[in-house]
Amino acid sequence: MIPIYEYGQVPNSEIFARDNIASNVEGAVTEILAQVAARGDEALREYTLRFDKADLTDLEVTEAEIDEAFAAVEPEFVEILRQAAANIRTFHEKQRRNSFVVADQPGVVLGQKIVPIQKVGLYVPGGTAAYPSTVLMDSIPAKIAGCPQLVMVTPPGADGKVNPVILAAAKIAGVDRIFKVGGAQAVAGLAFGTETLPKVDKIVGPGNAYVAEAKKQVFGRVAIDMIAGPSEILVVADGTCNAKVVAADMLSQAEHDKMASAVLVTDSGELAKAVQAELERQIPLLPRSEIARASIDNNGKIIVAENLDAAIDIANEIAPEHLELCVDAPFDYLDRVRCAGSIFLGKNCPEALGDYFAGPNHTLPTSGTAKFSSALSVDDFVVKSQFTYYTADALAKIGEQVAYFARKEGLDAHANSITVRLEEKKQ
Repeated sequence: MIPIYEYGQVPNSEIFARDNIASNVEGAVTEILAQVAARGDEALREYTLRFDKADLTDLEVTEAEIDEAFAAVEPEFVEILRQAAANIRTFHEKQRRNSFVVADQPGVVLGQKIVPIQKVGLYVPGGTAAYPSTVLMDSIPAKIAGCPQLVMVTPPGADGKVNPVILAAAKIAGVDRIFKVGGAQAVAGLAFGTETLPKVDKIVGPGNAYVAEAKKQVFGRVAIDMIAGPSEILVVADGTCNAKVVAADMLSQAEHDKMASAVLVTDSGELAKAVQAELERQIPLLPRSEIARASIDNNGKIIVAENLDAAIDIANEIAPEHLELCVDAPFDYLDRVRCAGSIFLGKNCPEALGDYFAGPNHTLPTSGTAKFSSALSVDDFVVKSQFTYYTADALAKIGEQVAYFARKEGLDAHANSITVRLEEKKQ
């Protein structure tokens, strides 16, 4: 049963799990990376047979397979995917940045140019559930940024096929190439390149502990989006909330993973007890009840705060991945929220809206990293290059000052690169 605490009584252990990487996977992942780097496709096929029970000849998904999968998905769900993609696209279009030029001094031109990352790898999990939502959320911003090549990797089933809804979402999102490989070996393939998989410049997308560790180890060779920990939800609820609804929202994250965390912070002791009882009623009704049970029992908490202002302070300290403000006037509190991956306002806005349909991204910072990290966005798929231009006259005007600055740092060659030009101009 989920415990109820007054805030000052919460145990010193972290409220949310801080890490998705188990210490015992590091060595195994290191070996997988080394094997893929050395043996390429051969290693990918071996690991796919070992871990996914799929004996593959061709790793890349063909156009015929994509078309077959698309035809196999219910038309109703295809339309829902299209609507969700449109909402995601509309939201992320607003994140576009423009290059700029500053030319407000004679003979000086400064600026910043924004260009898309050329090759992006997208990891889409398999395992206990299929996530077409991840395909849409992680690929549409890359396409808006203008990335010319988006490569998706995802584990196949034992029959050697990729879940049809994953392929349907990929087609709608405009993914360029898809490969039937998952786990740490897929991350290795994207980071090093193989005979079949192209080497990419950045890898995005969630995964299990092995995927997270692999992303950690290849960081520097390629960029990554983040090291995602277990899923989290924090619900701030006032005493007028429906306990049934609050419990359902908490379980929407608890069913993800046994390591997931669901926390309620409320100003009402009565609501706290009602939600506690409601969780016990709802958990046995869930198809994934075993997972939800472990999540709630091991990582769930209910915290009773003095008032809603104190509840917001608690939320800012925890910095959750998902924050629901289930209160009557949520916009009154929005400006006070400083640290949250994504904020859901009011009593009619369950976190599941953000997972699938509303438009804001669902790839979010976890484990308290919302204090300094942000949701995946178009910014994650571009690079920004600065540029500077000076005429000879413009350099002459400030050259001695720059040279003086360089000499104060003890870097005479820096200074000389300026003064040699000034002397040449005088001749």
